[in-house]
Amino acid sequence: MAKELKDYVVTIPDFPEPGIMFRDVTSVLQDADGLELAIRTMQEMVKDLDFDVVVGAESRGFIFGTPIAYNLHKPFVLIRKKGKLPRETVSVEYELEYGTGVLEMHKDAVKQGQKVLLVDDLIATGGTTEAMIKLVESCGGVVVGVLVLMELKGLKGREKIGKYRLDSAIAYEGK
Repeated sequence: MAKELKDYVVTIPDFPEPGIMFRDVTSVLQDADGLELAIRTMQEMVKDLDFDVVVGAESRGFIFGTPIAYNLHKPFVLIRKKGKLPRETVSVEYELEYGTGVLEMHKDAVKQGQKVLLVDDLIATGGTTEAMIKLVESCGGVVVGVLVLMELKGLKGREKIGKYRLDSAIAYEGK
């Protein structure tokens, strides 16, 4: 019997603190069948979506976004932490669990009116995803979809980005 995508995810209870069920994406990546299934499943979820460019955030958004962009012959745009990109950037500050972070994207990476698919490994509270959307829109891009491998429904990230289409290959009810 073939394994389901969820079967490749190792769950570690009480990490990084008691009560948290940590969903380890590295267990998917370490298995060739799991990685291939993850990319194929995610790509299939957006087959009806019309987009021009794939955008992914450092670092796991790169892992899932790049093969999807490659397979569909679309450009891939990187969103990175502050200070990592060499050309002129746009930036956005966003809330982290303990403090704030800054994400950046090359100012010329997304063109006015381009339709964008955002790709990441996970949506939890939605803070990083919301920051990615703000970056893309600040350059005139139009976010037509968000695609993630895993969604932690209990943290309500979907609500934070409510007006945007969100596809998740795996949805966990808890946190």
